[in-house]
Amino acid sequence: MMKKQLIYLLVGICCCSCSKKEKLIVGSFDWQQIAIVDKASGEIEWSYDLLPEEECYDVEVTPKNEVLYAYKKGAKLIKRDHQVVWDYKAGENEVLYAATRLESVNFLLALAGAPARIVELDKNGEVFKEVTFNTATPDISQQFRHIVKTPNNTYVVPMMNKSKIAEIDETGRFKRSIFCGGTPNAVALTDSSWVVACGDALSFVEITPENKRVTRTVETSSLNWGTIFYVAYIVRYKNGNTLIANYLGSSEDQSQMPLLEVDPENKIVWRLSNNPQIPRISTVYSFFE
Repeated sequence: MMKKQLIYLLVGICCCSCSKKEKLIVGSFDWQQIAIVDKASGEIEWSYDLLPEEECYDVEVTPKNEVLYAYKKGAKLIKRDHQVVWDYKAGENEVLYAATRLESVNFLLALAGAPARIVELDKNGEVFKEVTFNTATPDISQQFRHIVKTPNNTYVVPMMNKSKIAEIDETGRFKRSIFCGGTPNAVALTDSSWVVACGDALSFVEITPENKRVTRTVETSSLNWGTIFYVAYIVRYKNGNTLIANYLGSSEDQSQMPLLEVDPENKIVWRLSNNPQIPRISTVYSFFE
């Protein structure tokens, strides 16, 4: 009897897990909205209108189903009913480009400025850690976009004006930098590599940080079909597939895919069809519910 109950429990858990569907939350710095899209259908299931002075640079959904996003002068955590949980404001002459949840219940924000700042917040939105560093350029718009924290408590920063990926420690000291080309915007970490969205190089690359080698480059010529434009953001799935925010910008060809998924053999296995409700995408986050 106990064995049967255990089997029923395991079946129930598997069924609950299988019933969850992949959703994508998307945004762009030139679109006054963020939206949750059902990946299978491409339909918008939830949306939130940004204020006129807000520009979305980074967006995520937390395990509590709250929405975290970075806008030009701050970062907000909001509930699905649009209530604001907390609203962190950037300082004068700063732009807040990155907002992400850490492995714990805490959050990481990154602000371009002189100096640039990485700020960690607790679950209530209160600052408990700050790291400052210099980017060697006074042009805030060319410093960086998305920043991630490694398991070793260092930070990986795409340095747009240098065409490099840099790693800095908790004191703001640069440990190493690796040339990747283009205007790197975002990076995803795997167990052994960094996957980098290379912006106007119209590609993404994989880097082995230990030996500073680019081990894979994916561009339009690598694909079985389709066109890669400005690679603004990437998501690396556990199966090795890569989701690309294919920012079309001012391109004359607005019929291309704003999102596409590429497998390890460089084949496009999924795309978000052109949707007039979603003009452009420069940031994306995958989750299941």
